[in-house]
Amino acid sequence: MSAIADNNDGPIETVQVLFALYPGYNTLDVAGPLEVLSRSLHNSKDKASKAFKVQFAGTAAAMTSVQGLTIKADMDYEDANDELEDFDLIIVPGGEGVFDVLKNKSEPLGLLSKYVELQEKNPAKERTILAVDIGTLLLAQQGMLEGLAATTHPDYYTRLEQICQEASTRDLSMRTDVMEERYVVNNARFDLGENPDDNPYIIRKARRGDGENTQNGRRKSIARKGSNAWQESRRRESIARRAKLPLGGMRIITTGGVTAGLDASLYLVGSLVSHDSALEVARVIQYSWVKGVTVDAIDV
Repeated sequence: MSAIADNNDGPIETVQVLFALYPGYNTLDVAGPLEVLSRSLHNSKDKASKAFKVQFAGTAAAMTSVQGLTIKADMDYEDANDELEDFDLIIVPGGEGVFDVLKNKSEPLGLLSKYVELQEKNPAKERTILAVDIGTLLLAQQGMLEGLAATTHPDYYTRLEQICQEASTRDLSMRTDVMEERYVVNNARFDLGENPDDNPYIIRKARRGDGENTQNGRRKSIARKGSNAWQESRRRESIARRAKLPLGGMRIITTGGVTAGLDASLYLVGSLVSHDSALEVARVIQYSWVKGVTVDAIDV
């Protein structure tokens, strides 16, 4: 079953997280989310109530970042693929090594595609992929952003658009909206009613060319930032409706530059644990949480 409770009265379990490492990842793209997730508690008064359990997959036993930090991998990609069903969240960092992965078509590309296949076969489980910084380019290469919205480091907006265009042409699929935001959440999978048009917490993502205002060729954000909708409601989801979403309803989160990974990680804590837990983590690490955009769902 999912590690996330189906409603406020459901069981509380640990969210299983896998960092998908490759040579030349960016240190802060890993350390930032790791810091946030490791400090998240289900009960702020109980240090043992940690909300996330983190593991690392790598192409070698020791994975070294572009800055020289080495992390011991808990498993190789063969084992990671075998155990993929166990993970609720995969985090893909950015870094200069992204371009070697794209060139060599190496891991974690295969792992990401298999994770999508699992979601499409079993949409009842809640799964998430978080791509930090230019880690977004790896999702784009695998066609995982088709029909969705996404962001990346500002220096690579054009590169992301190019890869997404090539992927949509290759797969005869929908294009991707590239947005200038701290983070962009797709398929957040909150369903508060039978008619989403009557839901005041839904944020509609208009397609470019539909008459909305644009800035520098990309539309302005229409997000309701800082909503209390999640904590004031009960989670109710339609598995059938979720299954019809892109990627079987898998939550896809992409971020801007390295520090935006902190913002997206706080969003994850807010959505998978509690809003109060996210605020407490931000307080402890003395970080001002900058909200991104959540499309077609509640803005946590």
